Amino acid sequence: MVTMEDVARLAGVSKMTVSNVVNNRGGVGDLVRQRVLEAIRESGYRVNVSARTLKSGRTGVIGLAVPEIDLPYFSHLADLVIDAAARRGYHVAIERTGAAETGEADALAHSRLLQFDGLILSAVALDGLDERLTEAGYPIVMLGERDFGGRFDHVSMPNEAGIKAATGHLADQGCRRIGIVSGPAREGVNVVTRRYRAYLDALTERGLAADPPLLFPLDRMTMEAGRAAAHRMVDSGHEVDGLVAVTDTIAIGVLRGLADRGLRVPDDVRLIGFDDVPEARFLVPSLSTVAPDHRWMAEKAVELVVQRVHAPSRPTGEYVAPFDLMIRESTR
Repeated sequence: MVTMEDVARLAGVSKMTVSNVVNNRGGVGDLVRQRVLEAIRESGYRVNVSARTLKSGRTGVIGLAVPEIDLPYFSHLADLVIDAAARRGYHVAIERTGAAETGEADALAHSRLLQFDGLILSAVALDGLDERLTEAGYPIVMLGERDFGGRFDHVSMPNEAGIKAATGHLADQGCRRIGIVSGPAREGVNVVTRRYRAYLDALTERGLAADPPLLFPLDRMTMEAGRAAAHRMVDSGHEVDGLVAVTDTIAIGVLRGLADRGLRVPDDVRLIGFDDVPEARFLVPSLSTVAPDHRWMAEKAVELVVQRVHAPSRPTGEYVAPFDLMIRESTR
């Protein structure tokens, strides 16, 4: 059996350097890392995962469970989490929950079965009282906009502050009939209710009326649903001069739907989104949006789960991402 010492001799480095490369730790230069990886390939060395797990009690794997993989926000988040975990010597296994209770429960069960060291869960359906969460038996960091009652470390978006800033920006640009394109759930505590209530508060603070016909609800928070909402808005005949979309994914669909009906952004309707997905700056017009610090969120989530691996009883905390308002062509 090829050993780590054999790899070290072949690569001309120390056993510790090989260990650092195998465990994806920092402190190894790119050229040396490539030399070690080549030695591993040539020698056929394989890590004895079972033995390493028995010795350390850890697998070096963190789970990341998100509602969808193909939405721009979640794919971007996953990329950042993978980077943050790699710098700490961890690998990431990604689960798709489908924004459903069964999917989130499956992610919890798989994380236990596969002995992940911890799980970062973007929960849509499960709440903080669910015993499948409270009795998981391994570190969990929550993402998302549910209220988890302080039972878990929780990293969330700047929902209220971000939407207030977005709505206020439209008002500053002269908009007086500001609508919102929102999601299906307007009860409880979730991303839709948090952002919708913040939109209403912002209108009140600016002395603007909240007109119910200017709420355009969606069955699904997708581009196609956003496009259909824009069609309904124009076809309804209601005057709208500004629109807040609760996500950039929705905003991209709205932009297309307005163009379908011959309306120009920002000349006829100003439009602002939320998330600052990478595609936002490449649209025509480029999309104004609330830009949470996604890298900060990924770093904080990974930092918290790793800390809890080493100190399971440490106090939990609530963490809200900082944000910027990215003003681009869609509201100028």
